[in-house]
Amino acid sequence: QVHVVESGGGLVQPGGSLRLSCAASGIIFKVYNMGWYRQTPGKQRELVATITSGLSTNYADSVKGRFAISRDDAKNTIYLQMNSLLPEDTAVYYCNAHLPPWRDYWGQGTQVTVSS
Repeated sequence: QVHVVESGGGLVQPGGSLRLSCAASGIIFKVYNMGWYRQTPGKQRELVATITSGLSTNYADSVKGRFAISRDDAKNTIYLQMNSLLPEDTAVYYCNAHLPPWRDYWGQGTQVTVSS
């Protein structure tokens, strides 16, 4: 059985930092492309950052230069380091594990709130 579990969300002030973690089990983690997505009420889920099995990364324009995605295949875990956080970064952040063409797993999400 596949489990994808996010952690590390919380309340942070504007300009602050937060690191999210996502641990996956039940899959051959090292071959999966992994990613972070976020969603706010009434809006579609949007891509934040992805990292491939070959360590290529991709970021949404809104987070470039502020967020960094990384992975540790020995720990079956990915991370999202978020710096210079803005109120508009407030969202539920979801972790995704994807193996083309059709294996796709999601976590339950972790809330990030940026507010003073």
